[in-house]
Amino acid sequence: QNVLQMNAINSNYADPNNLKFEEIKILGVLQEITVVTVSQNNVVENSPLNITYYPLEKVAHITGLQLELGKSYTVKWTQQRSVNERFNCSPHPNPTQEKCKQLGCVSEQVTSNLDNPPCYYSSDNAYSVDTVEYTSSGLAANLTLNSAKTRANENFTTPISTLRLEVKYHLNNMLQFKIYDYQNARYEVPVPLNLPSSAMSTDKERLYEVSVQKKPFGIQVRRKSTGTVIWDSQLPTFTFSDMFIQISTRLASQYIYGFGETEDTMFRRNMSWHTWGTFTRDQPPAYKLGSYGYQPFYMALEEDGNAHGVLLLNSNAMDVTFQPTPALTYRTTGGILDFYMVLGPTPERVVQEYTALIGRPVMPPYWSLGFQLCRYGYRNDSEIAQLVEGMKAAGIPYDVQYVDVDHMERQLDFTIGTHFAGLPALINKIKEEGMRFIIILEPTISGNETNYPTFSRGVQDDVFIKWPNTNDIIYSKVLFLKVDDSRGMRYPREQHIYGAHAAFPDFFRNSTVEWWKREILEFYNNPTNPSRSVKFDGLWIDMNEPAAFLNGAIDGCRNDLLNMPPYIPHLGYQSDGLTVKTPCMEAQQYLPDGTPVRHYDVHNLYGWSQTKPTLDGLQSATKERGIVITRSTYPSSGRWAGHRLGDNSAAWDQLAKSVIGMMEFSLFGISYTGADICGFFKDSEYELCLRWMQLGAFYPYSRNHNEKGTRRQDPVSWNSTFEEISRNVLNIRYTLLPYLYTLMYDAHAHGSTVIRPIFHEFVEDRTTWEIYEQFLWGPALLISPVMQQNAVTVNAYLPNARWYDYYTDEDVGFRGQFKLLPAPLEHINLHIRGGYILAWQRPANTTFYSRKNPMGLTVALNDTLFAEGQLYWDDGVRIDAYEDGVYLLTSFTANQNVLDIMVLHHGYTDPNNLMFTEIKVLGVPTTVRQVTVSQNGRTITSSHTVDYDDARKLLTITKLQLELGKDYTVQWS
Repeated sequence: QNVLQMNAINSNYADPNNLKFEEIKILGVLQEITVVTVSQNNVVENSPLNITYYPLEKVAHITGLQLELGKSYTVKWTQQRSVNERFNCSPHPNPTQEKCKQLGCVSEQVTSNLDNPPCYYSSDNAYSVDTVEYTSSGLAANLTLNSAKTRANENFTTPISTLRLEVKYHLNNMLQFKIYDYQNARYEVPVPLNLPSSAMSTDKERLYEVSVQKKPFGIQVRRKSTGTVIWDSQLPTFTFSDMFIQISTRLASQYIYGFGETEDTMFRRNMSWHTWGTFTRDQPPAYKLGSYGYQPFYMALEEDGNAHGVLLLNSNAMDVTFQPTPALTYRTTGGILDFYMVLGPTPERVVQEYTALIGRPVMPPYWSLGFQLCRYGYRNDSEIAQLVEGMKAAGIPYDVQYVDVDHMERQLDFTIGTHFAGLPALINKIKEEGMRFIIILEPTISGNETNYPTFSRGVQDDVFIKWPNTNDIIYSKVLFLKVDDSRGMRYPREQHIYGAHAAFPDFFRNSTVEWWKREILEFYNNPTNPSRSVKFDGLWIDMNEPAAFLNGAIDGCRNDLLNMPPYIPHLGYQSDGLTVKTPCMEAQQYLPDGTPVRHYDVHNLYGWSQTKPTLDGLQSATKERGIVITRSTYPSSGRWAGHRLGDNSAAWDQLAKSVIGMMEFSLFGISYTGADICGFFKDSEYELCLRWMQLGAFYPYSRNHNEKGTRRQDPVSWNSTFEEISRNVLNIRYTLLPYLYTLMYDAHAHGSTVIRPIFHEFVEDRTTWEIYEQFLWGPALLISPVMQQNAVTVNAYLPNARWYDYYTDEDVGFRGQFKLLPAPLEHINLHIRGGYILAWQRPANTTFYSRKNPMGLTVALNDTLFAEGQLYWDDGVRIDAYEDGVYLLTSFTANQNVLDIMVLHHGYTDPNNLMFTEIKVLGVPTTVRQVTVSQNGRTITSSHTVDYDDARKLLTITKLQLELGKDYTVQWS
């Protein structure tokens, strides 16, 4: 035990090279080795030794030894479980010593780091495996429970003894491992994934290998190319019971990204003993309070820069603990363990493989990339009309106007209030001027009205969630009121008195889906009174966690076990159980095939279940692509909707947090995202709102929105300087919309990220692994916003590539370092990466007009004088334009002094006879005197002009007439 005896049995030969043993590797070491002693004839030698422990590989490496060949030695070592090797045995708040000992664990008060678990496991998990069944496409094994080792458990947390493991090698870069009860069917997540009908991987090509550790049970996944262990669950935490399932894994590094939806202070997860709960809730973003969405996916970087991703397909209330081992622990309150792992190996490939699994991001219409305005608290439609005129007069680009619930009669869906009687006409007017309109819908439906067809038709179609084993609808209270809303009531304390009975549609049911689509269509067309039809272009679905303004139901809940389960994850208001601002967990829902499910199991899928029916309803009404914005999300929500990051505050820290949020949703496969520009809660202030307008001009979903009772914060509510700065930065956005739209196509077709963390492009540079105050649009545009009050510089990192200043077209002349860049109040730093070509278009006040304008190319040459890019173009509104092939895809390739423009797919011809009229080539090293344009190898006449700026190394070609949809070669000499 922990002793290596080296005995020289025969010493008749002395090697002349004075050989010594200088290092020893010990394999299979389960705990860290802290002390090593070397003795000869029972005398301890004093020589400095180095000990390195590799916990994932379970290897200790001792160096600095001087053990002479031919002599006898005794090497002894002491093992100690590092504090970082502790796994929490009692994740409930404030565990007592007595409770800890009952669980068979060690209780030890922590003094150094109060986040270390005071109650931790000291023995292995109680499961083992006898026989593993191998096939060419995976493996399987039954788990054996050693009942003597099970700890004292309450009811519903007694470990299940009939578990089975199944591992499927679906693709060379993707595998699944699943643990379930083979004797008793349990709830499994009804969200479809894109899995091959049979495994499409081969032993030779697979990027991973899987081994089952038999006793104690564990699963190990290793990356074949490097030997790195990326999953290792042979840990004491594993247990699987009816209402408490727990599994831990060691991680390959400290660099973990993802898990949501939470508000984070940095992009990389803090691994210093932090637990984050996940349960969809009407909770404005706040530290560790869990928010609107449920996203149990993470991406990990390995120490060598390889990346992988892991999805746990579970939808019960859950939390995850990150610890510095590095390791993480999942705890969930139901369902099964169903893991999917994608092997990358690059961060961008991880997202592409993950979205291949869950579904690619939705393709937004072109107009939805324009700037948008909204607020909660518009008093009437003429206030909106004045805002539209004000924006028009100021010449600020702006495509979309919204209404929040103010437009409804007492916040009832599909109604128009008396103060908004002119809304239908206003919408028609601004649409004639090239703008678009989006309205809000909330899922809950009032049951208190004497004449409310939406509710009565819903009752008739049996769409509402009911108490189990009854025909009684569950009612709670939400926004709508029994009385006139003249006092501006919104908050729960007033809801108890004034709130109407609110019913929750069950969007899993086929009848609900059809009813919801019909209600959307009815509101859009209003067949009985067409003048009251509301011609919206998009739908914003809010409060779909689902949210309520009291806990549970009006008369309380009826099942204490489900509402206050044995384990309540680390969420806000933990002591109040799971019903905080949401309906009772025993509520009965039905899947499309009629299978009954408890709200307890599918709560986190509520927003997900509403999203596709909403898009289907929108498209059937408008006959266009449209856009849906959803507040609550689950993996694959991005197939049908974008996401706003929620009810933030007008505070400086929210700028960086919004970038982190967008980058996380890039990982989650939702590319159309953004935060409320200038902040939702609290009065915004001038400098904050101005810097936020600059940052928000680079949100894919760029919308300024705020709360009732706060000051106006739209661009025309401040002063003429604010208007000018907003106009200038939005003109840059509108200029670059062809590039942004192409990125959206790339996300939709191939799963690439739009808002891209810098390390996705420069993973070999570890500095980028920590950066979250800058981001990229795709591979080529670097955005470095100011995020601090009173700052007139920004400390920006420019990775190792050639970078050009967006405004001057000059090579900045440095790379691979931080640099303090000037950033006066009117300026946001933008840089174009050498090696890329950006398509652009002259801006206008709306995309309706900008889409008719001349186009151009910016060719940013890299060190080898090469650059490439693409342009995706369609009519901007057609449903399934990409799927149906009704689009134009053009590639641009520059090499040395030649630019090739080549049409890759010609399925669309733009009616506006669009042309590239200007080409800028950045980084041209020598003077250019002549430019020729050719087609099919023949020079064609072209009355262009050429300008070469030697100081800036900039070639500008203007007055070109290169038609969109045709091939050209442009050459300079």
